[in-house]
Amino acid sequence: MSAVPSVAVVAANTPADRDRFLDLLRISSLVIVVVGHCLMLTVTVSGTEVHFGNVLADLPILRPLTWILQVLPLFFFAGVAAGARRLEPGTSWGAWLFRRTQRLVRPLGYFVAASAALLAVADLVLEPGWHRPLAVTSVQLLWFLGMYLAVLACVPMLAARITSTRRMFAAVAVIVVGTAIVDAVRLTGGPTELGYLNVVVWLVPAALGIGYLRGLLSRRTAAALACVAVVIDVLLVLAGPYEASLVTVPGQRLSNLAPPSLLLAGHAVMLCCAAVAAAPWLRRLAARPRVWWWTVIGNTGAMTLYLWHMPALLTVLALGHSAGIDRSTPAESGFWLLTAVQLAATMVLTAVLFRTLRGLENTALRWWDGPVAAVRGARSTTVVLAVAAAGIMILQATRWGLTAQGWAWFAGAAAALLAARLLTRA
Repeated sequence: MSAVPSVAVVAANTPADRDRFLDLLRISSLVIVVVGHCLMLTVTVSGTEVHFGNVLADLPILRPLTWILQVLPLFFFAGVAAGARRLEPGTSWGAWLFRRTQRLVRPLGYFVAASAALLAVADLVLEPGWHRPLAVTSVQLLWFLGMYLAVLACVPMLAARITSTRRMFAAVAVIVVGTAIVDAVRLTGGPTELGYLNVVVWLVPAALGIGYLRGLLSRRTAAALACVAVVIDVLLVLAGPYEASLVTVPGQRLSNLAPPSLLLAGHAVMLCCAAVAAAPWLRRLAARPRVWWWTVIGNTGAMTLYLWHMPALLTVLALGHSAGIDRSTPAESGFWLLTAVQLAATMVLTAVLFRTLRGLENTALRWWDGPVAAVRGARSTTVVLAVAAAGIMILQATRWGLTAQGWAWFAGAAAALLAARLLTRA
């Protein structure tokens, strides 16, 4: 368990030029995601069959709320903007990327090993029908880490090209138009697999983050773009083929998240531009000593918070089932009261795990966290490709979870990360 510094210590150790807006945006977006997951996940047990569902499947009227709860583009925006500060002309792309990979991946091994152990314990105390849902859901949220690593691998190239407002808008426009073309083809009889090319949607917040960092996006322009994006998104839902939910819901005819759609691209533009427009107010909020303390502590364990809230939630659901109480459907009496109780229990358990495990995220591993060489040329390119490949393989692993297929993808990701570490050893 790592020590938590006081408000005064955090304030004293904060550099004067720290952009608190980005830090607040990064941790608050993760907290919103955590709360959203806790509110939406349901469990239905019928005989030996166990099914994890989503409140939004039973209450379609709530699906527009995902326009508030789906805020992961803000994490990509803030994370890229903060990391790209150190991308100057002549910076080794491979070294820059691997230094960020070290911190992001550090808690991953602990988490996957602990998830496998918890699954083994669950197999001993729960019915066999729980195995597959828990095996998949317990690590499903690692898709975010895989996608984020893949995006970071593209950041040096984006940063090298986005040197003016015109180039920033051109980059965003190319991604959005490309996404629209892919959607048009796959939704008019083309191969559905084509939709996975739309993972490039996650480069939209990255491009806007670089633009924000370099002062290429004014508040007035950002506010106007946010308004335009909202109008277009609403029209895409009302007049187009897109559904309102920005998260995947069982029974959907078209998911906006897996694979990403044009609607998600528009949502990313809206969120990031709205954040830039509101930056001065958010910066003043983050300057408050207590708010800043929470922001700093949260960011020092951001991956711990994100990774461990799902095992905490699954534990609460499993304990509820063992007590004869399943949160299955909003039609049941007492559903919302049970939701509130389980949300509170999950938050408490997540806080305990955060407090206990945050130190693992901040403790350097002897070999993994060793000095990083300023690799150049083909060696640097290979590092970038290895990290990107690891991200894609982690993304694939989440489709299968802790099953034989999932473990194969995790092993591939580990091999790619090992190669990147070997290539960057000083």
